[in-house]
Amino acid sequence: MELVEHGVQRDAFTTVSDFRSELYACLTSRAAALFELCDALLCTDGPVRTLVDLALAPEHRRGHGALYSGINRGRIDVARLRRALAGVPLPRAGDGRLVLAVDVSPWLRPDADTCSGRSFCHTFGRGLGKHQMVPGWPYSVVPALETGRTSWTALLDAIRLEPGADLAAVTADQVRDVVGRLMEVGQWQPGSPNILVVLDAGYDAPRIAHLLADLPVEVLGRLRSDRVMRKPVPVPWICPPQGGRPPKHGGEFVFGRPETWGEVTAVTFTNTDRYGMATAQAWDRLHPRLTRRAAWIDHEGPLPIIEGTVVRLTVEKLPSGGVNKPVWLWWSGTGASTGDVDRCWQAFLRRFDVEHTFRLLKQTLGWTKPKLRDSRAADRWTWIVLAAHAQLRLARPLARDLRRPWERPAEPNRLTPARVRRGFRNLHAKTGTPAGAPKPTRPGPGRPLGSKNRRPAIRYDVGRVLATGESYTRPAHHKKGTKPLRTTDDGRGYSTE
Repeated sequence: MELVEHGVQRDAFTTVSDFRSELYACLTSRAAALFELCDALLCTDGPVRTLVDLALAPEHRRGHGALYSGINRGRIDVARLRRALAGVPLPRAGDGRLVLAVDVSPWLRPDADTCSGRSFCHTFGRGLGKHQMVPGWPYSVVPALETGRTSWTALLDAIRLEPGADLAAVTADQVRDVVGRLMEVGQWQPGSPNILVVLDAGYDAPRIAHLLADLPVEVLGRLRSDRVMRKPVPVPWICPPQGGRPPKHGGEFVFGRPETWGEVTAVTFTNTDRYGMATAQAWDRLHPRLTRRAAWIDHEGPLPIIEGTVVRLTVEKLPSGGVNKPVWLWWSGTGASTGDVDRCWQAFLRRFDVEHTFRLLKQTLGWTKPKLRDSRAADRWTWIVLAAHAQLRLARPLARDLRRPWERPAEPNRLTPARVRRGFRNLHAKTGTPAGAPKPTRPGPGRPLGSKNRRPAIRYDVGRVLATGESYTRPAHHKKGTKPLRTTDDGRGYSTE
């Protein structure tokens, strides 16, 4: 047993060392400064509050000027780093299947008028249903999910959504690139189970499944409880006496009206410790009725029929004691068995592990703490954070439980990411660093004392795009420096002077 454990640790140490070497090779400009910034992020005690505090870590041997120079002017070979993240060992489901999730997390910058590329990000405020639109940088992240209750995910990709981006089209392109890299590095081979992509209710799951129909991918998405799907046309179709062409859609399947559901294709009952009895019902070959508007307005040819399986999940209780409502899922596969139904709803529950990862990135690793101005610098910092998280995940078998006196002991290889980070400094001393020693230098003179800044930063409006695809421009009477007109009750306008 000790020999097996020693072999696992040796393999994990080799994997971490190889990834660190590959990470340094991905840094093409100011590599030493960026690499030591990543090490400081991993070895600093406690959560990251500000970016400049990382320059005080012993692992960062350069000054704070080199830190900001690396973030603002460094270069990262993102394509190579993406292949490196796809090539490390990834978690899989019980049947050897890769389960990917896609979610958007915002980097809020509401008062940063000098930041370019900001969009309106959907956020939830305090209270039930208090959603807000706050300016910031939304990032679409693709992680690989593990089985069981855990706070670990394997981050594979992250892209910043441009203002007015089509979320479904961008998500389909991102998933296509990720799946292509997984096939390229051998994570998926012909004959393996299809890759399952799990989405939340904010995504158009049928459209994404249609865009990815040529890939070995299955799409599982959550649907709102007020949706209406269509059943297939009965076969054989009996033509009415008045004639006419056969219809494309069958009867309605209204989520809120049980009398329209019809016969259940498959049903499963699972007794869980957390939710009690979980009941999953499935109806086969249901599809949405598409219309030529919005995303389908420029579709060539007849609109497709995107059939799938609708799953209704109900549980006996909720741990939080909230309102117990059914969860509706749509799976792009058809002919679902009881095993497929259980696999779908259990994989959807694992999607919530992404929320733990986002909380770690923001609250512990300080992903959204820096007040960066350039959106390209934000992208560099994002990839540094993703590389640090990958090293934490690869170092799980090597970490010791350096728990606080008030914390409970954790099971072997079940440490949380924050606990693994506590002992990463000991591992860093063994792996070493490929970064060279800093050269002696002195800071520049900077701007002369008392002189004014003659190059004020450019101000940017929050990116807004009209329905026609053109950028939104503020009307002349809404621009700064002009006085608006008010309208009286009789329709006449007068100046506010």
